[in-house]
Amino acid sequence: MTVSSQASVLNPAQRHEDLAKLRTEEFDILVVGGGVVGAGIALDAAARGLKVALIEGNDFASGTSSRSSKLIHGGLRYLEQFDFKLVREALHERELMVTTQAPHLVKPLSFLYPLHKRYIDRIYVGAGLMLYDLLRGTMRAVPWHSHISTSDMQNIARSLDPEKVIGGLLYYDAQVDDARHTLMIARTAKEHGASLVTGIRCVGALRVNGQIAGAQVKDVKSGEEFAVKAKVVIGAAGIWNESLYEKFELTPGYKIKMSKGVHIILPKSAIDAKTGIILKTAISVLFIIPWGDEWLVGTTDTPYTGDRTSPLADQSDIEYIINEANKVLVPQIRIDQVISTYAGLRPLVSPAKDSSTTKISREHTVDHPVPGFVSIAGGKYTTYRVMAKDAVDAAVKDLGHKVPASTTRTIPLFGADGYRELEKNITHLAQERQMSTATITHLLNRYGSAITDLFAAIAVEPQLGELLLEGQPYIKAEVRYAVTHEGARSLEDVLERRLRLSIESGEHGVAIALLVAGLIAPILGWSDAEIESEIATYTQKMKAEMASLDER
Repeated sequence: MTVSSQASVLNPAQRHEDLAKLRTEEFDILVVGGGVVGAGIALDAAARGLKVALIEGNDFASGTSSRSSKLIHGGLRYLEQFDFKLVREALHERELMVTTQAPHLVKPLSFLYPLHKRYIDRIYVGAGLMLYDLLRGTMRAVPWHSHISTSDMQNIARSLDPEKVIGGLLYYDAQVDDARHTLMIARTAKEHGASLVTGIRCVGALRVNGQIAGAQVKDVKSGEEFAVKAKVVIGAAGIWNESLYEKFELTPGYKIKMSKGVHIILPKSAIDAKTGIILKTAISVLFIIPWGDEWLVGTTDTPYTGDRTSPLADQSDIEYIINEANKVLVPQIRIDQVISTYAGLRPLVSPAKDSSTTKISREHTVDHPVPGFVSIAGGKYTTYRVMAKDAVDAAVKDLGHKVPASTTRTIPLFGADGYRELEKNITHLAQERQMSTATITHLLNRYGSAITDLFAAIAVEPQLGELLLEGQPYIKAEVRYAVTHEGARSLEDVLERRLRLSIESGEHGVAIALLVAGLIAPILGWSDAEIESEIATYTQKMKAEMASLDER
């Protein structure tokens, strides 16, 4: 087993090197946006042999791509909208991710669909799940759906009220840590030769003889502005795409309508179930999702017109989620049980200003208004690879030479190669490394075969094998690795996206902020004053994120 770890490294030295390339070289494609679609575009284009650069104003997955429901799914509710093409496409992508592309990151997950009417519900929902299973085609990465009796349901999901639920159907989708998945796509793109630089914001178009020839960009920290030459710029900025059009003085061929999705985290003790649960609501669906030793419950789907940089959950969002869940749960969940909450913004393509966000299609749109500029909007997290392929297919028309077709369908993400072999030997690895099987399993499901990088670091500094926080699975080596290999540049990058302590810990990682800062400060060259500033900034952000819970 070989992992090309060095070729995929994202760290200060790599950023400095790629930043120099941005200033001096011309690229075939410049991607604006470091979410899952932007990272996917960088990988798709680089794998075709194109010279690619990606810029991101903040951090990989710092927006919508780290604030999803963390599901890889076909979208069962889209069947009711007769959006069979989207469901089929998403299910096909789910199968690929679970089997070959990202088995270390994307895991099958069962969901119970509760039934309330003994015969009508079972026939109607059963037919829908039959179609759902059939639409995935011949691949069989997850089990077929099954019918659950009332007595069996009590064994599977004891918290479902037997006076309101008379049975159910069990079906499968898959789960992912979205931020980590996006990062692994970025690392795979780097492995294929893409230049990736975070902390760089697009401020305008670069024009030569009136034609788009790249972008004017700005280093967020230094304030320096410079031009990046590129034959085609692809906008993959999600909710920021329309502002990108303004900077390029172009008119978009679509409207972005933002929809806010809020989730809450509950302790495992709050709900007695051995499976996820999906509930149909008046406006959408609600997922009750196992998330490690906790439950992730959501989401809302409401129009949003506020600050795009920091969408926040309010008390009405939390009350809505709790009230909908409590329609079938006993004992009922309480707001004082909520550990944390987070909000994300879906960039939906709207055909009209007054469209309801719950009815807007999740299919994506590629816009190519002028030579040298392409943008992509809409879509679902699950279909990021198809979106990336379509965006690159549009962009290569402006390159003036033949470009190979997309190959990402057969490219495993970084850490996937060799993962299955290591998975079979968890007990041996635990004994060999003098770690618990729980720790080895945790690391394998986050890093795949790149776990060897962490083993190497611990061999040099054994203290890096220690737990970071009691009651949480993360170890100190992961903090260091986030900066030396995964491109983290701030305390927020580490605690909110490389690790998920911002939502998984009752104190949101604030209690260990100084410890974490101490581990990464030497690598990032932080002074004592910068350490204090990072801690203050992170603490303030967590206070704002959790303000709605403080109202309790």
